[in-house]
Amino acid sequence: MNKKERKTIALLLCAVLLLPMLFACAGQPAASTTPSAGESAPASSPEQTEGGTITVTDHAGRQVELPAEINRVVVADIYPMASVLTVFLGSAEKLVGIHPVCMSAAKSGLLGELFPEILNADTSFMTGSDLNIEELLKLEPDVVFVSAGNSELMDTLTNAGIAAVGISPSKWDYDILETYDQWIALLSQMFPGSDKSEEISDYSKEVYDQIQEVVSGIQDADKKKILFLFQYDDQQMVTSGKHFFGQFWSEAVGGKNAAEEIEVDNSNAVITMEQVYQWDPDVIFITNFTAAQPDDLYNNAIGGDDWSSVTAVKEKQVYKLPLGTYRSYTPSADTPVTLLWMAQKVYPDLFSDVDITKEVKEYYQELYGVSLTDEQVDRMYNPSDAAADGFSKVN
Repeated sequence: MNKKERKTIALLLCAVLLLPMLFACAGQPAASTTPSAGESAPASSPEQTEGGTITVTDHAGRQVELPAEINRVVVADIYPMASVLTVFLGSAEKLVGIHPVCMSAAKSGLLGELFPEILNADTSFMTGSDLNIEELLKLEPDVVFVSAGNSELMDTLTNAGIAAVGISPSKWDYDILETYDQWIALLSQMFPGSDKSEEISDYSKEVYDQIQEVVSGIQDADKKKILFLFQYDDQQMVTSGKHFFGQFWSEAVGGKNAAEEIEVDNSNAVITMEQVYQWDPDVIFITNFTAAQPDDLYNNAIGGDDWSSVTAVKEKQVYKLPLGTYRSYTPSADTPVTLLWMAQKVYPDLFSDVDITKEVKEYYQELYGVSLTDEQVDRMYNPSDAAADGFSKVN
């Protein structure tokens, strides 16, 4: 979507408002750790050291020495980073290893079609949360990206002489826009001159602001209650409480997180059907970290749970989140079009003029220079359960 068209949409959205009423290989320099009282933001530029290396501060506050030219990258348990780095570099050629959870998303979504070289990345070094250090060493990584909260894994890698850079999904209170910007800021230190992400960030904020202009006038009592099913099978149901990405999405599109009262962090918010009945959500979004589909709720197909009295089910307002370059529940290059899509699903009357297929096609053409087919867009917004492959083994 060009700038003129964006301004036009912004004006249209304002008009709607005014009518009454938006995650070193052996032989390379080892990572040295410097404990800190708390996580610190990455430095504005990497510290140059002797011998063709740089030192960066990761999201765990650790000083990590890296080759000045990084050519071999492995993504461990910070799953979105495989997609984020690929889009950032405009190529997946540097990715020699990715977690199986990253691979299932690449195969099921559009990333593997846009950047087919990512399908050649090795996945044998991790099974679930278990690392095979011997297999990892065979990949001769210059750097391994790890979740900043996984100090045990970072220590294991450091002790093996492998540079581990911690990436945090939670440091910025699961704010999708800020988290993505901070990820890119760190990548920019490690891969100077390689950045396709400014356009993504700018457009995300532009769309966010446009949505706010429309939904800011919605009274609290009239806000739609949104429930996120992060994982759901016959063993457990996990949602997004106050401290997970669902909180951002709910507020960004002018709704309420139905499970906001749950304070536990990240994906530990196990809930029951009794709680769902009490909250009675108006809209339900199912992530691609679970194989569950909307029809499973409509047909009461999982674990004997009865969804028939839940408003979102009665009104057929249950949706699977999109899967483009990655699972859109997390920060990704697809955030701007996910915001538009989600706002339209929550408030169809307020966003009836949004043509999401047109928006996605224009966005992908502008960002990647590709012309998506109707079938690709349809698959993006109706992803298969295969996208969840491998994730159940993690937990």
